[in-house]
Amino acid sequence: MGPHPAVAAIRLAVRRVLHDVLTEHQTDPAPAHDAHTPLVLVACSGGADSMALASALAFEARKLPVRAGGITVDHGLQDGSATRADEVVGRMTALGLTPSEAVAVTVGREGGPEAAARDARYAALDDAAERHGATAILLGHTRDDQAETVLLGLARGSGIRSLSGMAAISGASGRYRRPFLQLDRQTVRKACVAQELAVWDDPHNSDPAYTRSRLRHEGLPALEKALGKGVVEALARTAQLSRDDADALDTWAADAETRVRDEAGALECAKLHGLPPAVRRRVLRRAVIAEGAPAGSLFARHIEEVDRLITGWRGQGAINLPGRVEARRQGGRLVIRQG
Repeated sequence: MGPHPAVAAIRLAVRRVLHDVLTEHQTDPAPAHDAHTPLVLVACSGGADSMALASALAFEARKLPVRAGGITVDHGLQDGSATRADEVVGRMTALGLTPSEAVAVTVGREGGPEAAARDARYAALDDAAERHGATAILLGHTRDDQAETVLLGLARGSGIRSLSGMAAISGASGRYRRPFLQLDRQTVRKACVAQELAVWDDPHNSDPAYTRSRLRHEGLPALEKALGKGVVEALARTAQLSRDDADALDTWAADAETRVRDEAGALECAKLHGLPPAVRRRVLRRAVIAEGAPAGSLFARHIEEVDRLITGWRGQGAINLPGRVEARRQGGRLVIRQG
């Protein structure tokens, strides 16, 4: 008798990602573990999604030339968080994940509590990957998480890139992998029950003070009540279609940028004006980020203001942007620099 269908589904998803990692690093798929075997880490909070992921990684890694480890991040935002982090390390160790460790972070305030916690978490994961020489880090985001991300992007009015949600592969050198984006949250929870995995339900996930929590427990159920079942699947499908379009436009913009600069490398306003708006705004965003503006703090309204220096020029002054970057029109050129 084979494993529970939910368990089989999560293992298959992880197996596919591990095979991709091995192929990319030209590693023979036959089991052979030594110091040169790729190390894959799982980011594990102790919740159902990440515990299911940790279990599947531990199971599949035993059959492949992959070393498997785990990292849990202690955000320090709740009483007893250090104790819970230690418990998660114990669970990962019991699964056979080595190394398994907890990393404590200090969460700032920039961008709001959710964004600040996310920034601190990814910084800690990046640092852990560098310290341990990890090839990849697996994240437990599900199709439901993807649907929520698409709706949040739609609410912000941030454009097609926000509607594309989370990528299956992201980060420096494709470090982050999300095996569960095609699986729903219910399947992942069923896998935990079938394997009798102890999980921790973060109270923040049901706290209405957090936007994503309100969307999860109020917004999406209301949409499903009004529109019927299938909303989550449709939103996830929208994410993939939007990602394909956004990737194509990004490629177009990267090519166009070389043609709208003069010999000194300055952006020429007349040439920028001739580009389709979607391409021009991408060129402007790339240029602003290149001068030091943090990508996470750069919103559509910022780029629209810069765009008006091209399309609605009335002699206006410099535009102040995040990261102390300013953009101004000068002598038919768009000058972007840190002030």
